[in-house]
Amino acid sequence: MTIFFTADTHFGHAGARALYRRPFATVAEMDATMTERWNATVSPDDEVWHLGDFALGPKPPALTDLLARLHGRKHLVTGNNDGPATLALAGWSSIQPYAELMLDGHGLVLCHYAFRTWRNMHRGWLNLHGHSHGRLKPLPRQTDVGVDAQGFRPVTLADILARRAGHLRHKSVFL
Repeated sequence: MTIFFTADTHFGHAGARALYRRPFATVAEMDATMTERWNATVSPDDEVWHLGDFALGPKPPALTDLLARLHGRKHLVTGNNDGPATLALAGWSSIQPYAELMLDGHGLVLCHYAFRTWRNMHRGWLNLHGHSHGRLKPLPRQTDVGVDAQGFRPVTLADILARRAGHLRHKSVFL
């Protein structure tokens, strides 16, 4: 079992294409591409932490069908656009506004929103978040796992750490 992180899918949200400059001609194309990439990345036995803003617009039956089609056991860390229909979906393994995990020796603080400070940040814990759609300059040990910043697919902690290591190596060349 692998654990993945994602956020800000905004399934069904017509405004997301323009607001976040998503490269899709239609909402249907956006939703289909994100579903295909999710299922190509995540197996049915994996676990996915969705850090908020799952969908905006689809009716409850369509939301139920969508969540069921996405691979993995899914947890929701609520975002500002997760309304009653999203929260009522039976397909979530858990729903909470905030979570902390230990994964592969790394402490993780999960929230829809980026934090300025967080518990154990000076002990190396990472803050994984969404909400900013790749437009917020991160603090050290902070990563936007939203689809706009991650190729419209969920990512693993190993993906995040590898990207951070590459960024730090690249940055050190210029220091």
